[in-house]
Amino acid sequence: MKFLNRLERKLGRFAIRNLMLYIVLCNAFVYIFMNFAPMQTTINLALIPQLIKQGEIWRLVTFVFFPPTTSMFFLVFVLYFYYMIGSTLEHEWGSFKFNIYYLLGVIGAIVGAFITDTPVFSSFYINLSLFLAFARLYPDYQILLFFIIPVKMKWLAWFNWAYFAYIILMGNSSARLAAIMALINFFIFFGKEIITGTRNTTTSYYRKKQYNAGLNSNKKAYVHKCTVCGRTELDDKNLEFRYCSKCHGYHEYCMDHLHDHEHIKENN
Repeated sequence: MKFLNRLERKLGRFAIRNLMLYIVLCNAFVYIFMNFAPMQTTINLALIPQLIKQGEIWRLVTFVFFPPTTSMFFLVFVLYFYYMIGSTLEHEWGSFKFNIYYLLGVIGAIVGAFITDTPVFSSFYINLSLFLAFARLYPDYQILLFFIIPVKMKWLAWFNWAYFAYIILMGNSSARLAAIMALINFFIFFGKEIITGTRNTTTSYYRKKQYNAGLNSNKKAYVHKCTVCGRTELDDKNLEFRYCSKCHGYHEYCMDHLHDHEHIKENN
């Protein structure tokens, strides 16, 4: 994660804030279009390697906009659920790192599709990787399964791990590779913790920003500042400052530079 921290300092300004909100809204719009022309929408947006090679590069992105279900009732629930997961991860990591996590999931799906020459019609595995990350960070978070049964995220995560294991062991070559590629982002972010048996307990990104902002806002403003060295009474409480009567304007100096500076004259 140190590499990501360095990368964030250089490229963090390019991060897309509220990324999951845009993805959820696009899923909703695609669902509406699919009610009017389901076959045409599917053909135009799916990740199909052969068509991408022919220049239809928008498919590298649009496949993640396929709705996860055809039922409007469950669509509202599922999209809200994934928005909650994504926005929480963004709050925990910051927009840049969440963008990277999602981007790695997208890249994994694309690489798997090109290696096996298999079309991809949804972001199913990407969403599963988001779920696993959320469950890793908040294992005791509880949801109501089927709106009735209270279940902790860690138990649902074990179910998903069992599903991945079944696909990798029993699925065909395309399914195996897709499942393996879907876990790359998870192991990049959490692999070290899993190997060492530790867990990152650092404060979330936005709580850190609020804390630092509070520290900065509570800093006492200086009253005196040396024109030459820039020191203030906050740097050394024993420093004394004087104005120079030979300088034009109000220029203040510490005692080390009061008698050793070039006098400032205004241009006539």
